[in-house]
Amino acid sequence: MKQEIFAIGDVHGEITLFKEMLQNWDEETQQLVLIGDLGDRGENPKECFALGNSLVAEKGAICLRGNHEEMLLGFLRQPEENYSLYAMNGGGKTIETFLHPGAEDEYSAVEIAGIIKSHYPWLEVFLENCLLYYEWEDYIFVHAGVDLAKKDWKKTAAKDFVWIREGFYDQKNKTGKKIVFGHTITPMLYGDNKTTDVWTKNDLIGIDGGAVYGGALHGVRFDKTGIVKDYAIPNKNKGLWE
Repeated sequence: MKQEIFAIGDVHGEITLFKEMLQNWDEETQQLVLIGDLGDRGENPKECFALGNSLVAEKGAICLRGNHEEMLLGFLRQPEENYSLYAMNGGGKTIETFLHPGAEDEYSAVEIAGIIKSHYPWLEVFLENCLLYYEWEDYIFVHAGVDLAKKDWKKTAAKDFVWIREGFYDQKNKTGKKIVFGHTITPMLYGDNKTTDVWTKNDLIGIDGGAVYGGALHGVRFDKTGIVKDYAIPNKNKGLWE
């Protein structure tokens, strides 16, 4: 087991920020944890998924399943049933980067899913293997959160691990663990729609700084006792909420 964790918040296609953040990671001493939502929206979702896949396969990284991984997997498996939800949540950008701009006007949902699976057979396998949560020392790393109303947090419904908001971050954490999560951007957690710093309260640690919306991408080093260092890279190409 490595001495520290290096956890990266929601990337959402921002490949330039993703690559820059990885320069702060010491792979010899730090376990890399990607908090989920690698794609949809942003600069180049395909390259973010490809990089995530190679980091898992070649470097032993942990990639958690976010709601956007869940939606993409659902689309690939049942394209007609899941296309509308996926497209509404930024999936169009991902489809464009796996195919080409305008592909949604040229092909049906079934055809798009078929082309992606045919040309990128690693993608569905990668998505299937993303973990719902990862435990390390006294930490839980999870994309969205856990059901704190349950006596045993591990009995959280699979959907809640990737989708929960209210009912998690606004509840008392009685798990005895520090819970590190993404999904809900920190400007929302702070309640001011502008603060993109890492958010901490009651042993809950939110690290999604809303990079794709003009906020910041966070890479946070943890040791057994707490946060060692937070690396924050602002998205200078966008103003907040663009």
